[in-house]
Amino acid sequence: MATKKTNYLHMNIKPIKTDKDYKKALKRMELLFDSPRGSSKSDEADILAILIDEYEKKYYPIEAPDPIEAIKIRMEEMQLKQTDLADAMGGKNRVSEILNRKRKLTVEMIRQLASKLNLSAAILIGDYRLSH
Repeated sequence: MATKKTNYLHMNIKPIKTDKDYKKALKRMELLFDSPRGSSKSDEADILAILIDEYEKKYYPIEAPDPIEAIKIRMEEMQLKQTDLADAMGGKNRVSEILNRKRKLTVEMIRQLASKLNLSAAILIGDYRLSH
């Protein structure tokens, strides 16, 4: 009776505990990134991606943008100009004042912008500093 030889890849995956481990994992991921789907290298990349993601969430969290940055990001994504927000914010001058941090958003502006820009009101009500 012939035995079937199974070719297993021995993955040397360990938890990422230090920045040195993290950098090593990123380098390994670069090598594995374009591995064919379903291959053992692709499986290793999938597991490594989970470990890298968990380490980054813990040690390199990305903070949400403040309301003004969120508006600017969405304007760029939607290819909008300041004049496109004039109706929602009470005129072109008001848009400029808000985006230049000279004036705070009002509740009505937040309602209008949440709808127009498809942004969560929770993002828009966040606190931010005015420039002097």
